[in-house]
Amino acid sequence: MKEDWVETTLGESCKFYNGKAHENQIDENGAFIVVNSKFISSDGLTIKKTNDALFPLYNNDIVMVMSDVPNGKAIAKCYLIEEDNKYSLNQRICAIRSKKFNTKFLYYHLNRHPYLLSFDNGENQTNLRKNDILRCPLYIPPLPEQKRIVAILDEAFEAIARSIANTEKNLANSREVFESYLNAIFTQKGDGWTEKTLIDVCVFQGGSQPPKSVFSVEKKEGYVRLIQIRDYKSDKYIIHIPKKDARRFCQPDDIMIGRYGPPLFQILRGLEGAYNVALMKAIPNEEIISKDFLFYFLKNNRILNYVINSSSRTAGQTGINKATIEPYPIAFPTLENQAIIVSQLQELKIETQRLEAIYRQKITALKELKQSILQKAFTGELTADTPKTVKEKIAA
Repeated sequence: MKEDWVETTLGESCKFYNGKAHENQIDENGAFIVVNSKFISSDGLTIKKTNDALFPLYNNDIVMVMSDVPNGKAIAKCYLIEEDNKYSLNQRICAIRSKKFNTKFLYYHLNRHPYLLSFDNGENQTNLRKNDILRCPLYIPPLPEQKRIVAILDEAFEAIARSIANTEKNLANSREVFESYLNAIFTQKGDGWTEKTLIDVCVFQGGSQPPKSVFSVEKKEGYVRLIQIRDYKSDKYIIHIPKKDARRFCQPDDIMIGRYGPPLFQILRGLEGAYNVALMKAIPNEEIISKDFLFYFLKNNRILNYVINSSSRTAGQTGINKATIEPYPIAFPTLENQAIIVSQLQELKIETQRLEAIYRQKITALKELKQSILQKAFTGELTADTPKTVKEKIAA
C-alpha cells in the first residue's frame, strides 16, 4: 500500500442499508436478489417484478448480495446503480454508498472481495451479516489515483472480456462441429441402410427405486452404488445400497437415458452399479446394431427434438417413457460400416475434447489474470503499462 493511501473499513467509510424480507415473492431456491424493482438472478436475468418496500437508491450507489445461492457464485457479488430511482431490496442484499470513493473504484474494490468470500457460517447457505460486511477492509487512495486505477482496470478488463467472449465462442463452435457431423450422419443415411423403429432393434429397461432407509454414504460389504442422473456429472453425492435390494444394473459401456429433465433425454454412460427410476437402459440387439452406434444415434438432435415435443411431466418437469421413444424410426448400415462410422465419430470427439480443454484453460487463465490485476490495483502496484501487458499476454 502506498504512503498516501488510507486503510479503513467499509463501516468507517461507507453508509450501509439493508433490505426487507419479501418471502412470498422470493424464488423457492433463494437464488434471486431484488434490484430496480425486479427480481434479478445471480447471472443478471430478470425474473419477476415487485413494487413492495421501495427504497430510494441513486446513481453511484452499489448493491451487494449477502447470501450464497445453490450455484455458489452470488455471495458478495456487487451491482452498480446507474440511475436514480426507487428500488425494492430484499433482506439478502444491501445497499452501499460513499462520498470518499470513486464509485467504479469502490465497485472494483468491493465486488467479490476476498475477505467476504472467506466467510463460512458452517450452514448450508453462507450468509454475510451486517457486522461482517462493516468490518470489510478497504483502502482509500486520493481521488485522482482512484480515477487513474479505474481507467487502467477498465481498459485491461475490456480486453480480457473480449478475449473471454471470443474463446467462449470458439468453445461453442468446437462443440457445434461435432454436433453438426453427428446430426448429418443420422439424417443423411447412406445407400443400403436398413430402416426400422427403435423397438425393433433394442429394449428399453427402466430402473428401480429402493427405499431411502437402505441408503448408505459408505461402501459396505454386499453394497453396490446406486446410479442417479446427477452421478454422471459428479461423485459428490455417492449413495450405496444393499445388492439384495437392487433390481436393475448397468456397466460402464451401457447406454443410459435420463428420463427426466432438465435437461431432458440425456444420453449417458461410464458408471457401474444399480440404476434408479430416473434412468432407462437401452439394450441393443447386437446382431444387427452395435452398442456404440446406438449410443451416438440417440445423441443426435433430431431425436432430442422429437422427445422434447412429445413428452411432458407435471410440476414443470419433463419426462419420457418407453412408449414415447419405441416407435421412433432408426436407419443403420451393416455392422462393419457401423464400426467405421463410430470410429470416425470417436476421433472427432477426441479432437473436440482436446480443443475444449484448451479453450477452458484459456478462460481460466484469463479470469486468473483479472484477479491478479485486481490484487495489484489494491496494493498500489498497478502501472500505466498494465493494459499493454494484458494485451500481450492475451495475444501470446
